[in-house]
Amino acid sequence: MVLVKCVLTPIGKLYVGAENEQIVALDMSRLEGDEASNHPLLCEAARQLEAYFSKKLRTFSLPLNPSGSAFQKAVWRELCAIPYGEVRSYQEIACAVGNAKASRAVGNANNKNPLMIIVPCHRVLSHSYHTLGFSPKALGGYAFGLETKQYLLRLEGVL
Repeated sequence: MVLVKCVLTPIGKLYVGAENEQIVALDMSRLEGDEASNHPLLCEAARQLEAYFSKKLRTFSLPLNPSGSAFQKAVWRELCAIPYGEVRSYQEIACAVGNAKASRAVGNANNKNPLMIIVPCHRVLSHSYHTLGFSPKALGGYAFGLETKQYLLRLEGVL
């Protein structure tokens, strides 16, 4: 059974979900599950999110268990290795997971990331950012909208 807590943030309401003492989801849409606003793990997740948005936390330390394919999980692990305030291209992530031709698949894995912010898919940009800078085209996509991606990158000092 998934337990859910709503966290108010500068980008709007975020819903964090936990199951079996692991964080399984973080989304801007309401998650299916039982409201558990006092659950210790969900309270810790909320505390870490608040610290992140206050620029007091750069790395999340929560037990995670996102649901996905083996490839998606490999991509998400690699995303967690991108330091706060840095970015990588889809191609760089594809190379890091062992398939230099899988840039589109990396983009799809980012789009399916069930743990936005905690698994920092907002730190992945189009390869063209090397030449175009941080133009809208170079930012690539973001499941939660480019304005949200830009906000997170500004928060981290990238933009």
